[in-house]
Amino acid sequence: MNQPLSRFRFPILGGFAATALAGSVFARPDRALAVGPNLVSHQLCSAIFVAGLEPDTYYREALAPSLGMFAPLVRYHIDRQQKEVTASLAGAFRSRAIYRGAEGCLVVQGPTRPPAVAPLPTPSLFSICGPSLVTPSDPALVAALDHEFADPGPDGPRITKAVVIVHDGRIVAERYAPGYTVDTPMLGWSMTKSVTNALVGILVREKILSTSGPAPVAAWANKTDLRNGISIDNLLRMNSGLKFGQSLTQNWKTAFDPTAQMVFAAPDMAAVAERARLGSVPGSSWRYSNGNTLLLSRIVRDAVGGDAASVLRFVHAELFDKLGMSHATLEFDAAGTPIGASHLWAPPRDWARFGMLYLDDGVIGGERILPAGWVDYSARLTAGSEAIGYGAGFWTNRGDAAAARLHRPHMPADSFMAQGSLGQYVIVVPSARLVIVRMGISRTPGEDIEGVDRLTSEAMAALAR
Repeated sequence: MNQPLSRFRFPILGGFAATALAGSVFARPDRALAVGPNLVSHQLCSAIFVAGLEPDTYYREALAPSLGMFAPLVRYHIDRQQKEVTASLAGAFRSRAIYRGAEGCLVVQGPTRPPAVAPLPTPSLFSICGPSLVTPSDPALVAALDHEFADPGPDGPRITKAVVIVHDGRIVAERYAPGYTVDTPMLGWSMTKSVTNALVGILVREKILSTSGPAPVAAWANKTDLRNGISIDNLLRMNSGLKFGQSLTQNWKTAFDPTAQMVFAAPDMAAVAERARLGSVPGSSWRYSNGNTLLLSRIVRDAVGGDAASVLRFVHAELFDKLGMSHATLEFDAAGTPIGASHLWAPPRDWARFGMLYLDDGVIGGERILPAGWVDYSARLTAGSEAIGYGAGFWTNRGDAAAARLHRPHMPADSFMAQGSLGQYVIVVPSARLVIVRMGISRTPGEDIEGVDRLTSEAMAALAR
């Protein structure tokens, strides 16, 4: 089907920088103009063939409001038989995304390698619920869900799609919007960064990687290269010092930002980030950028075998299968690197299982998955991020996080969260034995942070009675 697109803001990976880098190679108009069609083809392909969502609704809610002045020039077409989506801008900038099974969808930007096949899953003994929908009988929990699913009014639509509340290891309440079920995969956007944190943590536990010392990036191996001082810790904490855009703000100009072009106009994403220059001494300043996590993604790929098949075996055997994340799809770029900054699709229940790993200090079913102390390390506030409250792959209320007091005042001081663009949250509250997953398409100020703050408060109050 052909469908016009409207508005242009690109809600990618938690958002991108508002301005282009003057004189940068990334400011080339052809690359910038490719971002929009590539975004549309990729996201629609994944929504249809990975998640099974109705395309018109997904397009209208998730894509159309983020496209602006190029709207009248963009068209898309879905080919269900070939399992691909094409999109074009002014008939010239044509993009094609193809479905590749266990690797999700890929925008074709040159030759493509054969897709990898996921290993057969190993059944997990870890369970947080039965197969049926968990409908709460407690009026207070029902009211909490009602509040979160209500539209907030003129500031912007909330469009909540799913809420899952886990207390003491069991789901006590959940709700899904029409068109979504307990098994519907949903895109976590930047919550995927927290999953990359877990993959790094597993390799640290196995003594294959270390958070200290130079990060294993071949292009930086020469000790005369100033980037040789960047560690895995720096990449996790977003204080690598790399001068490579930032991923917090979003508007139409972000198509000119290197991080947007890296994800939607480059077949080898980590190679683009690898070429970034150093703008400050590693560890001296905080700047949230997807390039850091995509470098970590390639480090993980190379550490487990160097290709997509090796990554799939590792991710499923060491994380997904152990947690029972049976419907999760981690997408890959053309170089066989997982898009670990943004592109994990998983049902909210699977995201809740992931949250439980961090609630229980990296232990699931009596087996230690993450190193002892890794959870506290991940939730420890990074200096310079106080206005945001960022740890090492997670947002955090710990330490002197001014953002916690201002934007999420009802979340306890020990809480931390995975967070993604347009209102994706996995909130972990160890002191209350609580994990809350909220997913949707929110364009309210703060992407529904006030709503999930209230949801957390109301859930805690209901469960404490």
